[in-house]
Amino acid sequence: MSTSTQSDSAAKKDVTKLQRAIVDGLEDVKAQDIQVFNTEHLSPLFERVIVATGSSNRQTKALAVSVRDAVKKAGFKVPRNEGEENGEWIIVDCGACVVHIMQPVIRQYYRLEEIWGEKPVRLKLGGAKPAKIFASEDASEEGKPAKKPAAKKAVAAVDGKTVVKKAAAKKSAATKTAAAKPAATKTAAKKPAAKKPASAVKTVVIKPTAPRGGAKKAAAKK
Repeated sequence: MSTSTQSDSAAKKDVTKLQRAIVDGLEDVKAQDIQVFNTEHLSPLFERVIVATGSSNRQTKALAVSVRDAVKKAGFKVPRNEGEENGEWIIVDCGACVVHIMQPVIRQYYRLEEIWGEKPVRLKLGGAKPAKIFASEDASEEGKPAKKPAAKKAVAAVDGKTVVKKAAAKKSAATKTAAAKPAATKTAAKKPAAKKPASAVKTVVIKPTAPRGGAKKAAAKK
């Protein structure tokens, strides 16, 4: 095998390794619609164009950082970034591969696939890797942890128990109140009736008493 053939083979391996590192970096931050195109026949400056979508400024910036770290970790030169201040369209220049990280509206408008997409490269995407979650700035439902619905169910269950406890407490209080009413009635029944004044119950008859001297005079007349 000639020296030129060996160098070409090594270069291809490096390109394959580099594009794999870039794609892994994009997938780590949940990039959308990742596409890789072979551009060897279109430009002598680079061999791959990789396009990916980020849902917000925050995510596009995080994707650029993730790609840069992945490329550096794979042993390649640290890439240069352009457009990071705006965040709508960030270009990561990795040498043989150029990465375009774009927001949906920008990607639909410029349609880079029509320029560079003549030879798409097939890669295995969606590998099982720990994913970093970056919520979009408009607080969309995207990017929420998968266990959140379970948490909602748990909260609902707790609330249900609280409601049941409150209902049981109310029922218990009502039962105690109902049980206390007969006791109050009995207490009221045991109270003695109010006594009437003595003047209303007994009639005192006072008989007139004759004077002593008058009685003697009556006896003498007889």
